Amino acid sequence: MSMFADIPVGVGEVYSGERIRWQDTHVEFGGLRVPYKFELVKVRGISEVEDGKVTVIGPDIKDLEPQKSYPLGIFIEVAGSQLEEELEGVIERRIHEYTNYIEGMMHLNQRYDIWIRLSKRSFEKGLNSFHMVGKIYSRLFKMELPIIERIQITFITDPEKVKEMYDYALKEYEKRDARARGLKDEEVDAFYGCTLCQSFAPTHVCVITPQRYSNCGAISWFDARASARIDPKGPVFRIEKGECLDPVKGEYSGVNEVVKMKSGGEIGRVWLYSAFGHPHTSCGCFEAVAFYIPEVDGFGIVHRGFAENTPIGLPFSKLADSTAGGRQVDGFHGISIEYMRSPKFLQADGGWERVVWVPSAILERVKDFIPKHLIDKVATEKDAKNVEELKNFLAARGHPIVKRWEEKAKVEAVARPAEEKVAPPAAPEVTAEVVAPVGISAAVGGFRIILKNAKIKAERVKIIRAKEK
Repeated sequence: MSMFADIPVGVGEVYSGERIRWQDTHVEFGGLRVPYKFELVKVRGISEVEDGKVTVIGPDIKDLEPQKSYPLGIFIEVAGSQLEEELEGVIERRIHEYTNYIEGMMHLNQRYDIWIRLSKRSFEKGLNSFHMVGKIYSRLFKMELPIIERIQITFITDPEKVKEMYDYALKEYEKRDARARGLKDEEVDAFYGCTLCQSFAPTHVCVITPQRYSNCGAISWFDARASARIDPKGPVFRIEKGECLDPVKGEYSGVNEVVKMKSGGEIGRVWLYSAFGHPHTSCGCFEAVAFYIPEVDGFGIVHRGFAENTPIGLPFSKLADSTAGGRQVDGFHGISIEYMRSPKFLQADGGWERVVWVPSAILERVKDFIPKHLIDKVATEKDAKNVEELKNFLAARGHPIVKRWEEKAKVEAVARPAEEKVAPPAAPEVTAEVVAPVGISAAVGGFRIILKNAKIKAERVKIIRAKEK
């Protein structure tokens, strides 16, 4: 683009989806190694914003030691006669898209979970200051969202300042989320879709409803509606619900049609409120993963910031790999934290009565939305480190999942005698000699297999008399 002639690296959609490995990284901002990081957009009055101003609080990129991780806050203030507060989340989510337009920069996640890497190659080309990144943001935002009349951007790398603004950002996110609560899926005639993450997950289509936030946790139904209105050709679009095919699982004919089209025919059906059958796809920016634990017939939930292993011995990163990439994987479900506060949360699978393990930090954040009788029955990392400890905890606390175990045991006990009555007569003992195949040393010899009460189906059977010893 000629508008970026003064930028030492390329800028454009062609660079979206670029993965930067640690060995190729000059510096990293945010991610799992850093506790405080955020990106936040606020709508201001015209007089409060100095258009094009870029400020860096703390060391700039060129002043940082290479191959290390640093805290980062990206604070963007915008003004315009048509701008409203409900557009803040929409504009904020574009930071992900526009950062990935920059050659040699990788942006993942959102809000308080951002993870940015700058490649060695782009740094060597001259991309060594946030002032350049700020110029790119300013131009892209004003070009693609003309309702933004003024924009000023602040990058914060000073650890104390990042931490201070981090707390402010969390309160702003909560205010937005609270505004979106209360409206029901049944009360609207349309949902919204988002394909912002298709550069990383080509078959992923996020379906946003009043009671099911985007997987990244950054876009509510109201945000999506506003985005589709101001940018009709953008990555967020309206989905006519169509016929409700299953109100419990959350299947809609209109959703199926749009998802099939937007996924290139790869995904034909979506159940919005279930982790089984045809679960909602996941990109890679989801806040948490719900994962099925067959040993207890329940779900665990782990968020991106949890650094330990879950009771099944896997950390968040491994579980994320199991569900990311726009796939539908039974029992693995990328979700937002806000969705955990929804009455539709895993509705078809039993909801909170099926959840058995959640990190304590997340349990604390959503406890006001969990049925009161369950709060002390859901295990955390403090209660169970493995499946055996989890079983013992659930049994001791009387979690509703224990009744499922008992009912399953009863069904199996009833079915067992019936199976025994119709069992076929015992098959005679069969002795078969398996001769070592050609090419194996004769010293190996043959070996004998005894099959008892076995049914064998074969197109051809060759019986050879065993040699006398």
